Amino acid sequence: MREEIQLQIQRQVEELAETLVVSEGMELVDLEYRRQGPRWMLRLFIDKEGGVTIDDCANISKELGDLLDVKDIIPQAYVLEVSSPGLNRPLRKKEDFSRFAGRKVQLRLVTPMEGRKKIVGNLVGIENETVIVAAPEGRCSVALKDIDRANLVYEF
Repeated sequence: MREEIQLQIQRQVEELAETLVVSEGMELVDLEYRRQGPRWMLRLFIDKEGGVTIDDCANISKELGDLLDVKDIIPQAYVLEVSSPGLNRPLRKKEDFSRFAGRKVQLRLVTPMEGRKKIVGNLVGIENETVIVAAPEGRCSVALKDIDRANLVYEF
């Protein structure tokens, strides 16, 4: 499947999933749609205040599966997984960088900054489109567009 078709399907599914998840009082944290070995995988990561339960995941899985069958957005067979984002929750939205200020994060950059492709430190917050992290080597400011992946770092 060509990449642009895959992205188009992902956007349509994300729009549908976002509406469903929000209507159930939860948040769509992340959505992945990609080939994994011989199969296509559609993974949703959902969350809510106090955390999601197995029943929450099963309910969203059933409802979204039914909606996708009716809308017929995905042309080939796929496996649908719905789960919690886990302890190392990804930060995708601009609001995530405000909400989790004060927590330890790891940023993986698109291109190296001062020779580093990874920054780990305490999230200060976000100003305009710039994420600010207090790392051991000093305060770092990184444009949102320059972040490939950002995750909370769970500390035991």
